Amino acid sequence: MTKAPLITPVLIAGCVILMLGFAIRASFGVFQIPIASEFGWARAEFSLAIAIQNLAWGIGQPLFGAMAEKFGDRRAIIVGALTYALGLVLSSYAVTPGQHQLLEIMVGFGIAGTGFGVVLAVVGRAAAPQHRSMTLGIATAAGSMGQIIGAPTAEFLLQSYPWQTVFLIFAVVILMSLFALPFIRSPHVATKAELEESMGTVLVRAFKDPSYSLIFLGFFSCGYQLAFITAHFPAFVTELCGPISPGGMLAGMGITTTSTLGAVSIAVIGVANIVGTITAGWLGNRYSKKYLLATIYTGRTIAAAAFILMPITPTSVLIFSGVMGALWLATVPLTSGLVAHIYGLRYMGTLYGVVFLSHQIGGFLGVWLGGKMYDITGDYTLVWWIGVGVGAFSAIVHLPIRERQMVASAA
Repeated sequence: MTKAPLITPVLIAGCVILMLGFAIRASFGVFQIPIASEFGWARAEFSLAIAIQNLAWGIGQPLFGAMAEKFGDRRAIIVGALTYALGLVLSSYAVTPGQHQLLEIMVGFGIAGTGFGVVLAVVGRAAAPQHRSMTLGIATAAGSMGQIIGAPTAEFLLQSYPWQTVFLIFAVVILMSLFALPFIRSPHVATKAELEESMGTVLVRAFKDPSYSLIFLGFFSCGYQLAFITAHFPAFVTELCGPISPGGMLAGMGITTTSTLGAVSIAVIGVANIVGTITAGWLGNRYSKKYLLATIYTGRTIAAAAFILMPITPTSVLIFSGVMGALWLATVPLTSGLVAHIYGLRYMGTLYGVVFLSHQIGGFLGVWLGGKMYDITGDYTLVWWIGVGVGAFSAIVHLPIRERQMVASAA
């Protein structure tokens, strides 16, 4: 019997779509200062726009998951990419906080249509069972690859173009992801009993299961921490980090300002996350996913607390970025894999999409509170410590999860 390959055209195409979409999505924090400075806005104004984007992404995720399962994965991705591009184009003409905040709803829905909920479901269904967790890790790592190139690319383009032009360039980039669509093929690998069940039946079963509620609650802190750091860490580093030594290694690499270091730190997180997510996928095939998730959230809690308690220096920024990056999206292949393991593959996109809504509610609060508290207090300390607290909460709530299959059995 021929051994099923790990790397398939479906996986490669899914990685391309995730990489391009997340390259743009991860760059929004770089626009925080330029846009606020041009219009004289308070920090909370553009932060709220990014927060709304995160919330719209979360609301859109189960909707696009259901769309993909009802009308086909390719159609869902096309609608997502077009919505994403249109939101960016219209945002480039926005001149008031309200316009930006309203248009970020479109961008958020676009991210949902080209993001994890739809693409991981396609990749998961197409993967052989023995490769599924690893495949989900590789696809998630592709999002990190986008993060590596997104923020520095935005910073580089902003040196030559106004932010409005960069938004238009990014709109073209997301449309380029559609060239990967011919390779998106999602075979039905669910059991016959799963295929005979309606979406409503599966959703009701999951909603009645306490473990599903715990997975939902546990994903909240992941969204809070990641969205807060993505949106505010570049500005945080720009304003609070100690000076970069003119004769040091960073200066020799062309990193001479804390603004550049802030963008590079997002890329460092992305580099470390490639290793972290692939490792998490590999471990997820071998060990309990709930205990791995509890370990990751514990590690994040310790790293965040240690960083804020120490002086903010270029060295501490890079060390924190590397450690947090290794734990960054490592939760995604484990959480999506846990959902698929317990509740089956047929409606994985919708079920994971609902869980992802919790992630994005956390993301909304992380981004919005970051801007709001900065305007009130002049720093991010309180918001940072809230992130430490919710990280510890997530580590605890994963422990009671019952990691057993609840899929329908054949009659």
